Amino acid sequence: MRDLGAGFSYLIKGQRWVARHGRWFGFGLIPGLITLVVYAGALIGLGYGADDLVAWATPFADDWSSPWLGLLRTTLTVLVFALGLFLAVITFTAVTLLVGQPFYESLSEEVDRTEGGEVPESGLPLWRELWISARDSIRILVRVTLYAVLLFALGFIPVVGQTVVPVIGFCVTGYFLAEELTAVALQRRGMVLADRLVLLRGRRMLILGFGVPLGLAFLVPFVAVFLMPGAVAGATLLARDLVAPPADDEDASPSPSPYSVNTD
Repeated sequence: MRDLGAGFSYLIKGQRWVARHGRWFGFGLIPGLITLVVYAGALIGLGYGADDLVAWATPFADDWSSPWLGLLRTTLTVLVFALGLFLAVITFTAVTLLVGQPFYESLSEEVDRTEGGEVPESGLPLWRELWISARDSIRILVRVTLYAVLLFALGFIPVVGQTVVPVIGFCVTGYFLAEELTAVALQRRGMVLADRLVLLRGRRMLILGFGVPLGLAFLVPFVAVFLMPGAVAGATLLARDLVAPPADDEDASPSPSPYSVNTD
């Protein structure tokens, strides 16, 4: 429980950081606003078309009597929209980070700079950074899609599907949101996706404490856009502490980093 609270505190620290640095807050809003317009249109389209999609996918139920036909298709329509919303929450961060790579890279560097210590830079050209971010985002999206399909299927289980499954879904959402956000700072520190996942798994409750409240907040319209700059700042603060050497090793000579930039 302590790690959950500590994870949440990084989210608050990030919002406080952008509140103290108003120029960076406005700078970080731009990518989110662009992505929001695209996603809003997609979700509105899904809302209008989900019932037609379900009717097309369930022709075997055309001859069912009332109320079974309506019950089946209404349930499936709700599940389809919920799945779309789930994927939107997960992919919104990845797409926004991809669109806003130069914005958030600069914001993350500024957080490192104001907090003191090393300000790592990848040293890669922008096109290469965009390629790596896109590639890693696709890999994460594949993982998320597998979870989403599994949770969608489990949603049909009575009681469990309406109670336990949504909780697991929010945990999955929060975990991968945290991964996408910390990637901005961790990539600059030379950590590839596999290394980042190992690092986050070692502090799972801390990561959930940061990501789950953010995932819940992202369900509120427009909130994601305004929280993104602070979320990137908070994730940078979290990443700094995740890779910091233990306190009792401060006087020891620094050891080489086990991670190196891998652009393959």
